[in-house]
Amino acid sequence: MASLDDVQLMEQIQKWKEPMIESLKEILRIPSILDESSQHPPFGSSIDEALRKILALCDHLGFRTYYDPEGYYGYAEVGVGTELIGVLSHLDVVPAGDLNTWDQHPFDPQIVDGKLYGRGTQDDKGPTMAALFAVKALMETGVDLPKRVRFIFGTDEENHWRCMKKYVQKEEVPIFGFTPDSKFPLIYAEKGLLQVQLQASNTTTLTLEGGTALNSVPDRIVYRGDRQEALVSYLEKLGYDYQVHATGVEVLGKASHAQFTERGINAISRLAIALHDIGIGSRAIQFIAHEIKEDPHATGLFGPVEDAVSGKLNCNIGKIKITEKHEELLIDIRIPVTVDKQEILDKLSQKAQLYGLTLKEREWMPSIYVPKDHVLVRTLMQVYQEVTGDCVSKPIASGGATYARAMKNCVAFGAIFPHREKMAHQSNEYIEVEDLTLSMEIYAKAIYRLTRTTNS
Repeated sequence: MASLDDVQLMEQIQKWKEPMIESLKEILRIPSILDESSQHPPFGSSIDEALRKILALCDHLGFRTYYDPEGYYGYAEVGVGTELIGVLSHLDVVPAGDLNTWDQHPFDPQIVDGKLYGRGTQDDKGPTMAALFAVKALMETGVDLPKRVRFIFGTDEENHWRCMKKYVQKEEVPIFGFTPDSKFPLIYAEKGLLQVQLQASNTTTLTLEGGTALNSVPDRIVYRGDRQEALVSYLEKLGYDYQVHATGVEVLGKASHAQFTERGINAISRLAIALHDIGIGSRAIQFIAHEIKEDPHATGLFGPVEDAVSGKLNCNIGKIKITEKHEELLIDIRIPVTVDKQEILDKLSQKAQLYGLTLKEREWMPSIYVPKDHVLVRTLMQVYQEVTGDCVSKPIASGGATYARAMKNCVAFGAIFPHREKMAHQSNEYIEVEDLTLSMEIYAKAIYRLTRTTNS
């Protein structure tokens, strides 16, 4: 059985670096955002285009490929053997938001000062392509792969994971694997992800709508109702950023992934606070202004909730919709791994009832925890340390929800390095080109080792 020659591998990585970048640009140009109006393909034509595009690329690179006839997922496989190693990636992206906040067009990828800009460069098209071409480079060295390596491409990660649920129902599940959809060195624990809806009838004249995704801190919302001058005056008093347009007052915040609510500024919360304080309210507005305010951990609602493994609870008001008849709040909560979900639901339901709001659970993803002494964690950490020389960074717990939750013995592994800014779900999302190359080396060596590792 041929062993891995580091010199040959690096030669192949350099050879495939530019094709990887060009292939990444092609898939970044596809605005693969969920279209709920579509029935077939299930998540819209753009997401399906991205899936078919990457499968065609994999076929060209020498992988065995499969497209789910229902359009939920696809996969590309190489190697032999009865055991399967999984690399789980997703091709859907969150909306770009206000294009005026981007220096480069989100779907016209450009390299500026060594950074490749575009929606999906970090989450998750860039890391996916680095891992894919890492395996191509590995294949070109001539080494044997005594386990099969399967890239599983999902299409609904940013919303309800219907793709991966369908895959698990219909297909072979890997013995272990990773998803290149977070940061290095490795994520060994992920908080529970709870998404809920609070609803009520609207007994006021207020109408309002804002937010683009539950897992994104909303960075803007426009108010088009009465007393706009009073609102502006109060926004000034509070020191909140805003813009006045012909159609209304736009309250500004700062976008962030919902796992890092403390890094963002929730525009919905700010508007709710200001409206409440000038005497414009509704059930949802009062609930936000009284119970959550601008606290990214919602300690006024739940009390202090944290554990030693995964840190504090994070709470994000992702969307609000108030029509003439109904009010609706959509909230994303990341629960520490040792905390009981029902405890959180009970507290939230009790408080919501005080405002006439009814709670409905929309989504629940249980937390995961892969011990640090597990062979998967040990192997991936060893490769990361050998390639980077970084023996300081340790396996970490995260509030993110990655495909590592989709099956047993799976973790998030890269591709954002510890010293880099995490730009997922933000304007001007980018990835360093040199980081993609380094990730290729890490992924190639990691996959090589995993195909020679026993699951024990």
